[in-house]
Amino acid sequence: MKPALIQRCLAALVCMALVPATIGQDDAIKITFEERPGWRGETIKLPPGFARDMTVKGIEEIRFAPGMFKADQEDFFSYALVFYFPNEKPLDQKRIQSELLKYYRGLAAAVGKRRDPPIETKGFKLDIKPVRKEPGKYEATLHWIEPFTTGKPQALHFELKAGRASLGGSYLATAASPQVKKHKIWPTLRKMLASVKIHSGGKTAKLATAASTQTEHWPSFRGSYASGVADGQDLPLRWDAKTGLNVRYRVPIPGLAHSSPVIWGDKLFLTTAVSQDKKASFQPGLYGSGKASEDRSVHTWNVVCIDKRTGKTLWTRTAAQGKPIDKRHIKATYANATPATDGKHVVAMFGSQGLFAYTIDGDLLWKHDLGRLDVGAYNAPQYEWGSASSPIIYRNMVIIQCDTQKQSFIRAIDLKTGKTVWNTQRDELPSWGTPTIVRGPDRDELVTNGSNYIRGYDPMTGREHWRLGGSSKITAPTPVYGDNFIVVASGRSPERPIFAIRRGAKGDITLDSGETANKFVAWSKTRRGPYMPTPLIYQGRVYTLGNSGIVACYDLQTGQEAFIERLDGTSNGFSASPVAADGRLYLPSEDGEVVVLQAGGELKTLARNNIGEPIMATPAISDNTLFIRGSQHLFAISR
Repeated sequence: MKPALIQRCLAALVCMALVPATIGQDDAIKITFEERPGWRGETIKLPPGFARDMTVKGIEEIRFAPGMFKADQEDFFSYALVFYFPNEKPLDQKRIQSELLKYYRGLAAAVGKRRDPPIETKGFKLDIKPVRKEPGKYEATLHWIEPFTTGKPQALHFELKAGRASLGGSYLATAASPQVKKHKIWPTLRKMLASVKIHSGGKTAKLATAASTQTEHWPSFRGSYASGVADGQDLPLRWDAKTGLNVRYRVPIPGLAHSSPVIWGDKLFLTTAVSQDKKASFQPGLYGSGKASEDRSVHTWNVVCIDKRTGKTLWTRTAAQGKPIDKRHIKATYANATPATDGKHVVAMFGSQGLFAYTIDGDLLWKHDLGRLDVGAYNAPQYEWGSASSPIIYRNMVIIQCDTQKQSFIRAIDLKTGKTVWNTQRDELPSWGTPTIVRGPDRDELVTNGSNYIRGYDPMTGREHWRLGGSSKITAPTPVYGDNFIVVASGRSPERPIFAIRRGAKGDITLDSGETANKFVAWSKTRRGPYMPTPLIYQGRVYTLGNSGIVACYDLQTGQEAFIERLDGTSNGFSASPVAADGRLYLPSEDGEVVVLQAGGELKTLARNNIGEPIMATPAISDNTLFIRGSQHLFAISR
């Protein structure tokens, strides 16, 4: 096709598709890229005139390489484009494939009808696959007929990112070229995508993929893989429970529970234990008593489903009823374990009362008897503190860690039937941490915190891969993973260690006396570990929060300490774990206050927001909202 004809085709397409990029009368949307010499672009309304069968609505911004329509150039048919959908959730793989096929078939048909013979589009094929370990990112190849210049078959390669914009809606960012991925055009295309900004109403959106956040789902304790991170949320810096500032709703939750909310889509799930004793309570605060609660009355253990948008209770199911089999610590409840969901099932664990699985619509699927879980002080067996380790879902299994005074074990249970898939005995003292799945290119690892050993298992079989000694005699924090490091900590004196462990370890990797690192332990600290809150890995740093309000920050790669300081103004301390979003850390205290810190190498307090009741449960983040479970209410905090 001659250059003049190419220009006429482009002009025709623009006439069909180019419109003012506005979503509302006073809410103009603008997408910008870093300016580069010779790169030009267009703004197109979606669905475009050449592909009316697309189901998405929004705008497209595209930047063509200088040699876009010159077949003899290295950057021929290379470009970066962004689709922005103001009213769509992030597109999944199936929908991306469908929408892009419609787009390119329509494009080829509109341009190719000027050829003799016209281009036939039925044979076009788009192969797409997710990028391993990076949810929301995909690689794809389109097998089609290039219609503008050559009219010949072309394999057009893509790198794709699907995610959510903090101003609302979602986006699909695309780099495309027929060149192989090792070609020098690809770093340029990636830089173009990295420079993308979406502007609306005088604000610039933060763009997040599922790799950095679960913007919609928060499926288990502290979100996916216990990361506690959800960027691209645009959470408010300040809120006020008394005046209602930035509080979307506040709904009462009967009973006592330290379990956290979990979320899938628009459904939020909680557990609670309701006592017949109207004066039933727990005692927050900084103290060392191992005393058990005297509340042994009949309890009802409930699983509750709430519409996360409105706070309305959708259903409540009673999992068990009767007198508690065990005692509980005076600071604990009979519903400490956070439930888990995969969008089809909801699994709730109530210690010795058992493990229960429901559909997300509230139908009971099965109950799994765990036996009596005697969890308490290792050196004073007469104390009973109650269990707190939460279930996780991996593939088609529920995995639970039950470390007790005797007969400790870790077990995988079939999610559909409730039958045991594998069971591995553990020579362990009682513990309260939740197991974590660590994804890897060669193998996944199931990592558990424990007093005798921190361990890594094969999650499919329960076979032990590695073990690391040197923990505290009481372990509660959950292992976390980020940037190829597994961070595990515990806070009972005298050890109080923090370990940064490299993925893929084998055998006994315990440090020798005087060592702080070895082949698989990148670095370690003593007398620095937190007692209750789980560490947080965020933006290349590790943050720890002690019960007494001591915050520390370390470089994830080296372990170099950036700061260790005590927060002012907290009396009862911290039990819940910190979470992070958009460069801020949210630290919930037993005083009922959420302390907001600026992420970085120095301690900088941005705000302190009190909800008016103790917070023992770790918050959840989903769809631009911070969900805080207080001792009596569930709060939804959003702009």
